[in-house]
Amino acid sequence: MRWHNLGDLVDRERDLDREAIIDLVDRDHPKRYSHREIDRLANGVANYLTEQGYARGSHIAIASFNRAEYIVCYFGIMRAGCIAVPVNIKLPRDTIDYVMDDARIELAFVDAAHRPLVRAGIQVIDFDDVDDGGFAALIKPGEFESVKAAPDEIGQMLYTSGSTGRPKGVPLTHSGQLWAIATRTGGALSDDERYVIAQPLFHMNGLFAIKTIFARNASVVLLPSFEVRSYIEAIATYQVSAANAVPTMWARVVKEHELLATHDITSIRRLMLGSAPMTMALWDKIQQALPNVTITLGYGTTEAGPAVFGPHPQGIPTPPMALGYPIDPDSVQLVNGSDSEGVLLMRNPALMPRYHNLPEQTAKAISDGWYYSGDVMRRDADGFYYFVGRADDMFVCSGENIYPGEVEKLLERHPQVQQAVVVPLPDEERSQVPVAFIVSRAKAPPSFDEIRQFAIANGPAYQHPRRIEFVHELPWAGTNKIDRKSLIDRARTLEANRGWSA
Repeated sequence: MRWHNLGDLVDRERDLDREAIIDLVDRDHPKRYSHREIDRLANGVANYLTEQGYARGSHIAIASFNRAEYIVCYFGIMRAGCIAVPVNIKLPRDTIDYVMDDARIELAFVDAAHRPLVRAGIQVIDFDDVDDGGFAALIKPGEFESVKAAPDEIGQMLYTSGSTGRPKGVPLTHSGQLWAIATRTGGALSDDERYVIAQPLFHMNGLFAIKTIFARNASVVLLPSFEVRSYIEAIATYQVSAANAVPTMWARVVKEHELLATHDITSIRRLMLGSAPMTMALWDKIQQALPNVTITLGYGTTEAGPAVFGPHPQGIPTPPMALGYPIDPDSVQLVNGSDSEGVLLMRNPALMPRYHNLPEQTAKAISDGWYYSGDVMRRDADGFYYFVGRADDMFVCSGENIYPGEVEKLLERHPQVQQAVVVPLPDEERSQVPVAFIVSRAKAPPSFDEIRQFAIANGPAYQHPRRIEFVHELPWAGTNKIDRKSLIDRARTLEANRGWSA
């Protein structure tokens, strides 16, 4: 492996004057950076941390919208031997305080919008501060010899979303992440690709994509956050050729018929989707909008990395909706089900050593080197894996197991259904029953009875939705996934108030 530090993915034998980032933090005044400029600025961050006496292993936070300086700091922190801690800026303030305290943050790089999120007592360096204490004044481009990371040395720590409690710190090693990157940077990827990233860099999806982009000496159009109009405009304006995204983002893109009619996004040849469930209906809609695009589905977890599945070793084409074939068949297994369907266990070099400060949680998640993903998978006859649903999303209705993802896929086959989310509703007789929130295609939504009959005709009768609310759009959580918890709460409120559409 040519890399020895997760923050130093530069191949200095390549053309470093090629474009690395088009930063759209100010869309009216885009900033362009070459690979050489990013490299030297990252060195500047490493020099600053070293000169200021931050010890190897110090935890340094980044709390900001996406921007070039975010990437510069992420790389520079690790080059200095410190641990980069991207902070979820969408969390409540008290939760961010918890994260900062749990990680024992010594310094935080911030933008002006999120500077107030850093509590008193932690030094901040503000990207937008033009005074002597700001980023531009303190960080000077230069040279730096990156720390050679030890085999088990931690390079970054991400925090899980914490939807069911406090976020959990996930320390990840340089060597493990470098192994994962090596599995993703083979000859199939072109150095000339121009990517677009709008998903938050505090999440594994966007952050890992950035690393693979830099490892390939490719370029990226970087948006501060996802907003569908600016995303479409950026793809059209800058002739983006590849995109890493969360499926929910593209569910919104394909709905924008008027925008797509006036903005040509057919420059995209490759679309890599992951971090949330995908449906065949969305797959088909994307193919209709981009007939020449190649869609691939990625799979991974923060705890065990995003390098689990890949192409079939015998060259068998990956079927639509399949996650791929195991990179190492001996490193995955299915449990708590049948031989071909069950919860995925995995082990690989990218697996976290532990949860930060949580030995009991670690013991629940990792046993004998195997990580319990909680994701129910199905394996077909060719060895390809498919996502079925979350084991903890599964609920029981009249003694039958229901996986919401399976019901959602069924409902989205209805010609008038754009998007569907299914959640459980407590029921005295049947324990729990499925209810659905549906975004319809037409201005006049289908009737409840139409949806009911369609579900019963095309799947097990027990899993048809007993209640429906038609909505204009579905709520998002902070990582561009559907906020299921808020929909579960809404379902209970609608039931109490008899407020369902049907």
